[in-house]
Amino acid sequence: MSQFKKTVLAEKLGLARSTLYYHSRLKEKDDRVRPLIEEVMASNPSYGHRRVAMALGWNHKKARRLMEKFGLEPKLRRGQKWQKRDDCRLVPTGYQNLVANWCPIFPNVVWYADFTYLKVRDAFLYLATVIDGYTKEIIGLAISRRHNLCLVKGATIDAITHRQTLPRYFHSDQGSEYQSVEHLTLLEQRGVAVSMSRKSSPWQNGYQESFYSQFKLELGGLNRLTDGEIAEAIYRQIYYYNHLRIHTTLKMSPRQFYLATLMDKNV
Repeated sequence: MSQFKKTVLAEKLGLARSTLYYHSRLKEKDDRVRPLIEEVMASNPSYGHRRVAMALGWNHKKARRLMEKFGLEPKLRRGQKWQKRDDCRLVPTGYQNLVANWCPIFPNVVWYADFTYLKVRDAFLYLATVIDGYTKEIIGLAISRRHNLCLVKGATIDAITHRQTLPRYFHSDQGSEYQSVEHLTLLEQRGVAVSMSRKSSPWQNGYQESFYSQFKLELGGLNRLTDGEIAEAIYRQIYYYNHLRIHTTLKMSPRQFYLATLMDKNV
């Protein structure tokens, strides 16, 4: 449509001529930013509109509108949660949940521990981790072919070595590995208060539950890898989570948040 015809049409409709240009200009503007969204999602295949918005410094409503317009969706979505059925048969422990509804305001106040399985062909690999409840960073981990005391103790010792300190509270579920005398002694003789979720209440260890659900999604199936590549893939994925992946609560990666905390609070 020529400028003259647009002017005549605008006058008949009682509109400013600029109104007739709005939709085409908006489309051009949207088309220009589409590659930015696609680039973020290519590097972070599980990102939804909120993380895309954070990565680009946008309002989340803008990111959602554009992603819906262009049909852009995360390539990875969460699957079914794993339950430790062996723990269901255990007698409830005497330890209470000391950190229910807590929101730590410093690092090393509460550490959350748990382990999960990773399916590798016809066998299982087990991963134990320790998360700082404030920074959401994975500060300790261990990998084993068996879920036993050595697995969870290895992750706990790794966390202590990494942070060079101990937490005030150490929270886990009531699994037999965490109830072992050796693991409890490791913590209690050093003045750490042991906290445990109520039996069959995985939501009381929500930090770990959420982490494992997303971690498995982003790690992908391990059958594509050789035995020698599996451990490297796990460590690489945890590095991505700690250092690069935006945590929606923190608005940055856990490691960036931890370093910012050190500067702000002189922890």
